[in-house]
Amino acid sequence: MIRCIAAVLASCLLATSPITAKERVTPRAVAITVEADRVEGTLPPVWRFFGADEPNYATMKDGRKLLVELGKLRTGDVFFRAHNLLNTGDGTASFKWGSTNVYTETKDGKPIYDWSHVDRIIDTYLARGVRPYLQIGFMPEAMSSAPAGVPYQHGWRPGFDYKYIISGWAYPPKSYDKWRELVYQWTRHNVARYGRAEVERWYFEVWNEANGAYWEAPREDFYKLHDYAVDGVRRALPTARVGGPDSAGAGGEFMDGFLRHVTSGTNYATGKVGTPTDFLAFHAKGQPVFVDGHVRMGISTHLKEVDRGFVKVTAIPALAAKPVVIGESDPEGCAACPGPENAYRNGTMYSSYTAASFARIWELAARRRVNLDGVLSWSFEFEDQPWFAGYRQLASNGVALPVLNVFRLFAQLGPERLRATSDAQVPLERIVAEGVRGAADIGTVATRLADGRTAVLVWHYHDDDVAGPPAAIRLTVRGVRGGKATIWRVDDQHGNAFAAWKRMGAPLNPDATQYAALEAASVMQPQPVALTPGAAGAAVAGFDLPRQGVALVMLDGR
Repeated sequence: MIRCIAAVLASCLLATSPITAKERVTPRAVAITVEADRVEGTLPPVWRFFGADEPNYATMKDGRKLLVELGKLRTGDVFFRAHNLLNTGDGTASFKWGSTNVYTETKDGKPIYDWSHVDRIIDTYLARGVRPYLQIGFMPEAMSSAPAGVPYQHGWRPGFDYKYIISGWAYPPKSYDKWRELVYQWTRHNVARYGRAEVERWYFEVWNEANGAYWEAPREDFYKLHDYAVDGVRRALPTARVGGPDSAGAGGEFMDGFLRHVTSGTNYATGKVGTPTDFLAFHAKGQPVFVDGHVRMGISTHLKEVDRGFVKVTAIPALAAKPVVIGESDPEGCAACPGPENAYRNGTMYSSYTAASFARIWELAARRRVNLDGVLSWSFEFEDQPWFAGYRQLASNGVALPVLNVFRLFAQLGPERLRATSDAQVPLERIVAEGVRGAADIGTVATRLADGRTAVLVWHYHDDDVAGPPAAIRLTVRGVRGGKATIWRVDDQHGNAFAAWKRMGAPLNPDATQYAALEAASVMQPQPVALTPGAAGAAVAGFDLPRQGVALVMLDGR
């Protein structure tokens, strides 16, 4: 916890890094042009996926509150992925742990199924407009083949070496038939409880990062685990949407073997050729570091892994058109791990990174002709922790962080992508290769909504969390006649509860009045933007965008 508080203090100091007087008064002029009558393709709402290690947080007070906000983003089309849904235990949450006790055995080895905890979690999702991206894992204690003496629940804490994560839950089953039957009974129960049409909308995938720290067996044993689980799901619901394998990174030889196995290998469960596969999933993470007294993000590392994953999952013709989900896509790999390199999380470093990285993931998917269905942010909340404790999350003590507001901006984008250019946007090839280490990346994505409005997203990003001059944006929108424009902002002064908390003296325990003020500060307030006529009938708007700021301009004119 001391390290977490240190990370917060570091980010507070970084937010007040000195800049020269010239930088204060000399904004960088940026020209952004949008052609509202020129559609260049679609913009799939890939941002609508979230996840967390700790499934039981979803049923707690702040977890329930945050799920409401996620559900509002795109009601019925937001998905949540959680680890530990099959773990043995009493349902008490802790860091990187959760349990539901779905499976125990009698003394003579007969199965006992108890769906009460896991039903409560799924009920909580659905009541708030969120659906499961259902991870089938990890191994119930009575079924685990862990050697004698290996503890079942891990003893990891924030600050511990990550090796302490692994314990008895990470081993294969003693009986693959019992494993398949558990998955069958769970799916059958879900269909009976929620209805076939509902469960058909879910995603089903097996385990997590079996090529990394989460699997204590050879890769072929995971392929077997996967086959038996998919067979159990499909026996209960032949139309279920199944896929995977949610590998760590692009997956290397593990992913190559998996793709061969599900297309041309012998299915361990059925003896047939191949395994049903409706979507493919891998993970991609960045790599922030702490240098010269500040955080330096690793967006290049993140985007390179995304691109490697896209190349890999489209390499086999039979799978090339399958929907793809980046099942975890984040600035780094451990939401619960503190440290000075992770001091980006509370403020606008995280929100501006999110805007800049998603924009490039959309670009990479289009370039690689990937059927990109989802990009899952492994960010939720940590219940009953100190305010702004430095974990990777969307809200602190029930109050939204700036990054959540970027997802609210994404939710206002339309389905048709318009031609848009910024003379200060770092080209895709360069940001993938080098990140943003020179001039800041001031870029844009523009869309047309179904009702004809034009939404323009603009961000001001740099890898280095240091102060810099604002951008003076001149936004020219061609093909729009008249109308009004509105702007939503996320920066140090707008939609930012963390900045407000620092301004009120960083109270350890805000009282009710302060809490209300923090909630109010977290909310973006729409503001009018003046439109002036430009050349050839274009509409022109001007506004400043601070470093690490994100804004969305909505033009009502048709």
